[in-house]
Amino acid sequence: MTTLWDHYALTTAYDEMRCPDNLARPSSDRLSQYLDNLDSHALDARKTAAEMAIIEMGITFTVYSDEGNIDRAWPFDIIPRIIEYRE
Repeated sequence: MTTLWDHYALTTAYDEMRCPDNLARPSSDRLSQYLDNLDSHALDARKTAAEMAIIEMGITFTVYSDEGNIDRAWPFDIIPRIIEYRE
């Protein structure tokens, strides 16, 4: 059976959720299991809902170095960062 983590790209940077061997860190094991039980449509639906909420609430920022000073929606990652209590 294929899991979400089978194609997860690890880099040389520190990953808060996954160990270098692509196993879940103890602090993120429950979240990893939860995400693995979601299909791609459910995960995409949650991402879209978060993006729409940000747009509807008007949470934006402006990059003044860009021509026109256009407001942009705030980028948001639906997967939380897990920080252990001792950290």
